[in-house]
Amino acid sequence: MPTEYLDQIRAHADPDRAEGQAAYHKVPRTYLGVPNPVLNELATQWRRSLDLADRVRVADGLWRTDIFEARIAAAKMLTQARIRPDGAVWDLLQSWLPDFDSWAIADHACAAIQRRLAADPERLNAVEGWTRSDHMWTRRAALVATLPWARMPHPKPQDIAARDRILGWAAAYVPDRDWFIQKAIAWWVRDLSRHDPARARAFLQAHGAGLKAFARKEAARHLTR
Repeated sequence: MPTEYLDQIRAHADPDRAEGQAAYHKVPRTYLGVPNPVLNELATQWRRSLDLADRVRVADGLWRTDIFEARIAAAKMLTQARIRPDGAVWDLLQSWLPDFDSWAIADHACAAIQRRLAADPERLNAVEGWTRSDHMWTRRAALVATLPWARMPHPKPQDIAARDRILGWAAAYVPDRDWFIQKAIAWWVRDLSRHDPARARAFLQAHGAGLKAFARKEAARHLTR
């Protein structure tokens, strides 16, 4: 267990803030009350001082503590565009999927996953498997981790193909009544609408009626009549 790195996080603990975090996130685990900017600074320092093998080892150890800030910091350590070779990072990030149980931790890990997917889009084949998981947070991650394809201002033909593929996953999710799944669909289509309004509008014409009202409204937020 990476005690030295966890101690650096604990040095910034704020019990009052931790109490508020626990009430907000509603997932039973240890919260230290360390602000996100502090975790950003620590993760940046560790990325600069550790070689890749040690970064993977420390991130793995921090994640295994199940402490809120330690898991956030672990994800931040691996959120980087250029990592070569990145097979060990990709494997570690995938191993975390079954542990996702709150949006904050899942979203930070998905930010790291986004970089690895951009580095090797063939990994979308693995992500497609996530869409069939019994674990809601893993299914949700398939959309959150692929948001860069919704946000590309100038997609290449292979990116457009990936975009359509992911929209197919989103369409298959529409009957799922889970709030987080509905929100993820809305998030993807809303971000897509900024760069490809025609596809976003077509998705909503085909599937919008099946979405919950809040998700349909959110997805269409940036679309004009």
